[in-house]
Amino acid sequence: MRHRPFVLTSLTALLMLGGCSETEGRAHVSHEARLSTDLYGDGGVSAFYRPQTAIPSMPGQLIQQEDMDLTTLPKGTSRGIRILYSSQNGLGKSGPVAVSGQVLLPQGKMPANGWPVVAWEHGTTGIADVCAPSWRGYSSRDKAYLSRWLAEGFAVIASDYQGLGTAGPHPYLLYQPEGYSVLNGLRASLKGFPGQLRNWIVLVGQSQGSGAALGTAWLTPSYAPDLKIHGVVATGLVTGFAPSPTAKHSPIPEVYTDATKMDSAFAMLRVEGSDQALHPETDSRSVMTEAGRKMSEVARHACLHNLFDKADEMKVQSNVLFNDKLPAFEAGHDTAFTIPDAKISFPVFAGTGLADGEAGVNGQYNAVAAMCDAETHVLWKRYPGMTHNGAVNVSLKDSVPFVKSLLAGRTPPQNCSAIKEPGPVEKPLPNIPWNN
Repeated sequence: MRHRPFVLTSLTALLMLGGCSETEGRAHVSHEARLSTDLYGDGGVSAFYRPQTAIPSMPGQLIQQEDMDLTTLPKGTSRGIRILYSSQNGLGKSGPVAVSGQVLLPQGKMPANGWPVVAWEHGTTGIADVCAPSWRGYSSRDKAYLSRWLAEGFAVIASDYQGLGTAGPHPYLLYQPEGYSVLNGLRASLKGFPGQLRNWIVLVGQSQGSGAALGTAWLTPSYAPDLKIHGVVATGLVTGFAPSPTAKHSPIPEVYTDATKMDSAFAMLRVEGSDQALHPETDSRSVMTEAGRKMSEVARHACLHNLFDKADEMKVQSNVLFNDKLPAFEAGHDTAFTIPDAKISFPVFAGTGLADGEAGVNGQYNAVAAMCDAETHVLWKRYPGMTHNGAVNVSLKDSVPFVKSLLAGRTPPQNCSAIKEPGPVEKPLPNIPWNN
């Protein structure tokens, strides 16, 4: 698949997708009970994704759970549990929300104090209910990646994020609802599986999930000091930090910064996901052209690759999807997307493929430079010839030792003093798995 660069916010941000070149793990047909549709929950998932009792008012409470089919999960999973739990609405609305996710336990002898935890924060799948990873499954790339963490002796706790699988719009790429979802999923899992999970956690995210992981880390000290977060692993960085006066920045091509030039599939995810979540009083279709409404119908019921296919079928670009009402509908987006500052309280491993033509490389440099400028402890590894997809598993050779150092109580290395602008996007190296 060709690279499909996209943008979702201003020059302070780098925007990316998760596993967009994978063709596996699309929404599947199930024999389980179907649900009636609502405006932003298209159904297609089982009744498990709707609470059978009132949502607890306290965030981080397990509502219900069910075991999953091991044959669909990453290799090395001894038990997989689908979970539904209470979280705080990350959109500033009153009342709790239900969020879904999963817990994966590794094989082997459990440590006396329980398994340390990787909190997996997934990349872009779509905004429809059926795009929830706990329902649709994982791509081969992500299965291989999570298998490695399981083999290293970590349990995996993976939130679907607010609005995926469950009711309401998915606030796509907005750090606060993503962060609340992850932190409350950790709380619910630690309470729900006492003795099996250790309150020793590293946040691990790719693409959309990298921004979610950094947003989660930023929120932790004030929102969830009870959780023992020790570090962050972020690859294919998708995040935005409010710039400081001394922040270093590299120019970013317009294809990543101009909404009229972005890929049409991601334009639709932005408007139907994050913008609609911020403006529930307005139907997003009111800011769309006829072509936009056709793309909208796909976004509400299917996942990312289906949007790619529809855009190719219609031969449309984002500049023909929306009418002149769009600017007003986007009010508040940049504020909700942008993390207030780049000071992360835990060591950060950042991985960038230098052939990442989907996110670009300059924006990833900007994000790392902002964190370094804020005196965050950062180790930035760059991978020549690796794409957005290809760098994910290749980065394990560096990210696993980084996390193992943290687990052993050692301070991992950092290289803020040596970072430099990466230059033009490279050509992908051939014959490397997922390096498309």
